[in-house]
Amino acid sequence: MSNSSTSHAHPSRLTSVRLCHGCELPVDLVSVERGKSAFCPRCNTLLYRGGTPSLSGNLALAITCLVLFIPSHFFDFISIRLFGLMIPATLPSGIFTLIDEGFALLAMLIFFCSSIAPLLLCSAIVAAHVALSTHSFRILKLSLLLIQRLKPWVMIDVFLISIAISCFKLQDYSDIFVGPGLIGLVLLQLTTVLLLTRVNVRRYWEVFEPEDTYPINVKTLHCHHCHLSQPDGEHCLRCHNPIHHRKPHSMQKTWAYLIAASIAIFPANLIPISILLTNGKRLEDTIFSGVASLVNNDMTGIATIIFVASIVVPVAKIVGLSYLLLAIQFKRKIYHKHRMLIYFVVKWIGRWSMMDLFVISIMMTLVDRGQILDFTPGYGAVAFGFVVVLTMLAAESMDPRLIWDNYPDTIKKKEPINE
Repeated sequence: MSNSSTSHAHPSRLTSVRLCHGCELPVDLVSVERGKSAFCPRCNTLLYRGGTPSLSGNLALAITCLVLFIPSHFFDFISIRLFGLMIPATLPSGIFTLIDEGFALLAMLIFFCSSIAPLLLCSAIVAAHVALSTHSFRILKLSLLLIQRLKPWVMIDVFLISIAISCFKLQDYSDIFVGPGLIGLVLLQLTTVLLLTRVNVRRYWEVFEPEDTYPINVKTLHCHHCHLSQPDGEHCLRCHNPIHHRKPHSMQKTWAYLIAASIAIFPANLIPISILLTNGKRLEDTIFSGVASLVNNDMTGIATIIFVASIVVPVAKIVGLSYLLLAIQFKRKIYHKHRMLIYFVVKWIGRWSMMDLFVISIMMTLVDRGQILDFTPGYGAVAFGFVVVLTMLAAESMDPRLIWDNYPDTIKKKEPINE
């Protein structure tokens, strides 16, 4: 497949040219085979997803997810027998327990990532189909904006892994029983993953108003909301959102989030994140001491997962994004593709830091308060929640096109787009 090194193209082929939203390179997609995916030859950003998933299939999956919310959230997903007493756990029960103990912000973060975000995402997809059938621009615009914004915050898969970790932690204290809610959660996760891989905001906009309905003679700007490549302007021709060559104040916002996260990471690691009362003893664990305790109890695999998700990932995100920002500010002229790879990795791994907070929520539900065995979060968990949110916001606020600002405007050697 060929790529274009200029934004000017022959009118008959102009609709096949798309500006890469990762580096703003004009790429001609005219020779993409049906069912194949296309990536930018310069920065490897996905330009066109292969396959031909129908929009009606998206609607069916979204409705299935909404139905699965009932068993996954209101049936017991796990129960334990503690001191002869059966203690069930539903997903909302841990949230209410955290609120009762004065950790409302932490509870809201966990509830948003495990329940609210996927619920709103599925509802937005249903609303988008309603908007297409009624040709409602306002509903479609709001629905698709929600879909784009909520995708990184849907973390049902992280919650499922957290259930497994909680079971390993509790196996020495109690008998564990799987409930019907866990089957609902697994089915909800599988359906959600399939839905996220199929949903494409651009396809919805193309059904609403195809690109070839606009008289575009030159393409110099790409809309990140509806993915229409178009001439310079202040607002997108199709979705009417503000449009920019670069996100306004991207560097300043990303630095602000990173500095705040760097400050919060110290109390997150130094202050106890959980407190366990057992046999009259008060055991306060920081993230690191909790990992060490798991290693001492021969749970090396679980300890490794917690160490990577709760210590390595947040630090790696802060260091990785800081490196990218410094490289941009000092106008480094080499290793652009390597820096783009770092950006992709940083965006993907950030969500897994929520694992420790999900474990705390589950432990709060299962370990009955007021008994011989008692569990409560420490204030380090609140600081860690701030670190997770701030690093994710930093990754979202950074504009990857800044990485390529000092790259040559043309590629000397033509490269085929990966398929």
